[in-house]
Amino acid sequence: MKFEPQEQEEIKLEMTSMIDIVFQLLVFFIMTFKVVVQEGDYNVKMPLASVNDQIDTEQPQLIRILLRAGDSGAISTIEVDDDVEVKTIVGDDVRDLFGQLNSLIETKVSGGDNPESGTETEVEFDIDYDLEYGYTVRAIEAVSGKDLGDGKVKKLIDAIKFKDNSSS
Repeated sequence: MKFEPQEQEEIKLEMTSMIDIVFQLLVFFIMTFKVVVQEGDYNVKMPLASVNDQIDTEQPQLIRILLRAGDSGAISTIEVDDDVEVKTIVGDDVRDLFGQLNSLIETKVSGGDNPESGTETEVEFDIDYDLEYGYTVRAIEAVSGKDLGDGKVKKLIDAIKFKDNSSS
Protein backbone atom coordinates (compact mmCIF):
# COMPACT_ATOMS: atom_id res chain seq x y z
CA MET A 1 0.00 0.00 0.00
CA LYS A 2 1.37 3.20 -1.06
CA PHE A 3 0.85 6.14 1.20
CA GLU A 4 0.40 9.41 -0.58
CA PRO A 5 0.74 12.55 1.46
CA GLN A 6 -2.34 14.64 1.30
CA GLU A 7 -2.00 18.21 0.43
CA GLN A 8 -2.47 20.23 3.60
CA GLU A 9 -5.14 22.80 3.61
CA GLU A 10 -3.92 26.27 4.30
CA ILE A 11 -5.63 27.82 7.29
CA LYS A 12 -6.66 31.40 6.74
CA LEU A 13 -8.13 33.86 9.16
CA GLU A 14 -10.53 36.37 7.76
CA MET A 15 -9.12 39.64 9.09
CA THR A 16 -11.80 41.82 7.54
CA SER A 17 -14.45 40.87 10.07
CA MET A 18 -11.96 41.16 12.96
CA ILE A 19 -11.03 44.68 11.90
CA ASP A 20 -14.72 45.58 11.70
CA ILE A 21 -15.29 44.32 15.24
CA VAL A 22 -12.25 46.20 16.58
CA PHE A 23 -13.47 49.45 15.01
CA GLN A 24 -16.96 48.90 16.40
CA LEU A 25 -15.54 48.38 19.90
CA LEU A 26 -13.32 51.44 19.52
CA VAL A 27 -16.24 53.61 18.43
CA PHE A 28 -18.38 52.23 21.27
CA PHE A 29 -15.81 53.09 23.95
CA ILE A 30 -15.10 56.53 22.50
CA MET A 31 -18.82 57.38 22.39
CA THR A 32 -19.54 56.14 25.92
CA PHE A 33 -16.45 57.59 27.62
CA LYS A 34 -17.31 60.40 30.02
CA VAL A 35 -14.68 62.70 31.46
CA VAL A 36 -15.25 63.00 35.19
CA VAL A 37 -14.41 66.24 36.94
CA GLN A 38 -11.85 65.86 39.71
CA GLU A 39 -13.44 65.39 43.10
CA GLY A 40 -11.05 67.69 44.90
CA ASP A 41 -8.39 70.18 44.10
CA TYR A 42 -5.48 69.23 46.30
CA ASN A 43 -2.82 71.76 47.15
CA VAL A 44 0.23 69.50 47.58
CA LYS A 45 3.49 70.98 48.76
CA MET A 46 6.46 69.02 47.53
CA PRO A 47 9.83 69.11 49.32
CA LEU A 48 12.56 71.25 47.85
CA ALA A 49 14.92 69.57 45.36
CA SER A 50 18.07 70.53 47.24
CA VAL A 51 19.31 73.03 49.77
CA ASN A 52 21.47 74.82 47.18
CA ASP A 53 18.55 75.76 44.94
CA GLN A 54 17.57 79.41 45.18
CA ILE A 55 13.83 78.98 45.46
CA ASP A 56 11.52 81.40 47.21
CA THR A 57 10.57 79.47 50.36
CA GLU A 58 8.22 82.02 51.88
CA GLN A 59 5.93 80.18 54.24
CA PRO A 60 2.22 80.94 53.91
CA GLN A 61 0.41 82.68 56.71
CA LEU A 62 -1.34 80.12 58.93
CA ILE A 63 -4.67 80.90 60.53
CA ARG A 64 -5.80 78.47 63.21
CA ILE A 65 -9.53 78.18 63.74
CA LEU A 66 -10.92 76.33 66.74
CA LEU A 67 -14.54 75.20 66.57
CA ARG A 68 -15.95 74.44 70.00
CA ALA A 69 -19.16 72.51 70.66
CA GLY A 70 -21.72 73.17 73.36
CA ASP A 71 -23.51 70.52 75.40
CA SER A 72 -25.97 69.59 72.64
CA GLY A 73 -23.36 69.32 69.86
CA ALA A 74 -24.24 72.73 68.46
CA ILE A 75 -21.48 75.24 67.91
CA SER A 76 -20.81 77.52 70.87
CA THR A 77 -17.54 79.31 70.04
CA ILE A 78 -15.23 79.99 67.13
CA GLU A 79 -11.74 81.10 68.11
CA VAL A 80 -9.39 82.56 65.52
CA ASP A 81 -5.69 82.67 66.41
CA ASP A 82 -2.87 83.59 64.03
CA ASP A 83 -0.10 84.20 66.59
CA VAL A 84 -0.78 87.96 66.38
CA GLU A 85 -4.18 88.28 67.92
CA VAL A 86 -6.81 86.03 69.41
CA LYS A 87 -10.45 86.73 68.68
CA THR A 88 -13.37 84.83 70.07
CA ILE A 89 -16.53 85.02 68.05
CA VAL A 90 -19.59 84.14 70.06
CA GLY A 91 -23.16 84.75 69.01
CA ASP A 92 -26.67 83.49 69.42
CA ASP A 93 -27.45 83.63 65.70
CA VAL A 94 -25.37 80.93 63.93
CA ARG A 95 -25.57 82.72 60.55
CA ASP A 96 -24.17 85.84 62.21
CA LEU A 97 -21.42 83.72 63.75
CA PHE A 98 -20.24 82.38 60.38
CA GLY A 99 -20.75 85.79 58.76
CA GLN A 100 -18.34 87.28 61.32
CA LEU A 101 -15.86 84.49 60.58
CA ASN A 102 -16.14 85.17 56.84
CA SER A 103 -15.56 88.92 57.34
CA LEU A 104 -12.55 88.28 59.57
CA ILE A 105 -10.97 85.89 57.06
CA GLU A 106 -11.66 88.31 54.20
CA THR A 107 -9.86 91.07 56.14
CA LYS A 108 -6.87 88.83 56.88
CA VAL A 109 -6.57 87.55 53.30
CA SER A 110 -6.92 90.97 51.67
CA GLY A 111 -4.17 92.43 53.83
CA GLY A 112 -6.38 94.86 55.73
CA ASP A 113 -6.34 98.33 54.22
CA ASN A 114 -3.68 97.48 51.63
CA PRO A 115 -4.84 94.71 49.24
CA GLU A 116 -1.36 94.50 47.68
CA SER A 117 0.10 93.24 50.95
CA GLY A 118 -2.04 90.09 50.96
CA THR A 119 -0.01 86.87 51.25
CA GLU A 120 -0.77 83.21 50.63
CA THR A 121 -2.83 81.93 53.52
CA GLU A 122 -3.65 78.49 54.91
CA VAL A 123 -6.33 77.61 57.44
CA GLU A 124 -5.99 74.84 60.01
CA PHE A 125 -9.17 73.70 61.72
CA ASP A 126 -9.16 72.25 65.24
CA ILE A 127 -12.63 70.82 65.78
CA ASP A 128 -14.26 69.39 68.91
CA TYR A 129 -15.16 65.73 68.55
CA ASP A 130 -18.74 66.36 69.70
CA LEU A 131 -19.45 69.14 67.17
CA GLU A 132 -22.16 68.34 64.63
CA TYR A 133 -20.81 67.87 61.10
CA GLY A 134 -22.97 70.60 59.54
CA TYR A 135 -21.19 73.31 61.52
CA THR A 136 -17.82 72.14 60.21
CA VAL A 137 -19.11 72.38 56.64
CA ARG A 138 -20.46 75.88 57.25
CA ALA A 139 -17.12 76.98 58.72
CA ILE A 140 -15.28 75.62 55.66
CA GLU A 141 -17.71 77.49 53.42
CA ALA A 142 -17.15 80.68 55.43
CA VAL A 143 -13.36 80.59 54.97
CA SER A 144 -13.44 79.34 51.37
CA GLY A 145 -15.24 82.27 49.79
CA LYS A 146 -17.73 85.07 50.01
CA ASP A 147 -21.01 85.20 48.10
CA LEU A 148 -21.13 88.50 46.18
CA GLY A 149 -24.62 87.88 44.79
CA ASP A 150 -25.67 87.24 41.18
CA GLY A 151 -23.96 83.83 41.36
CA LYS A 152 -20.51 85.37 41.87
CA VAL A 153 -18.17 84.16 44.59
CA LYS A 154 -14.99 85.82 45.85
CA LYS A 155 -12.44 83.08 46.59
CA LEU A 156 -10.65 83.56 49.92
CA ILE A 157 -8.74 80.45 51.06
CA ASP A 158 -7.50 77.55 48.90
CA ALA A 159 -5.47 75.51 51.39
CA ILE A 160 -7.50 74.04 54.26
CA LYS A 161 -6.20 71.39 56.62
CA PHE A 162 -7.38 69.76 59.80
CA LYS A 163 -5.46 69.32 63.04
CA ASP A 164 -4.81 65.70 63.91
CA ASN A 165 -6.44 65.08 67.28
CA SER A 166 -5.98 61.30 67.22
CA SER A 167 -2.98 61.31 69.58
CA SER A 168 -4.86 63.09 72.37
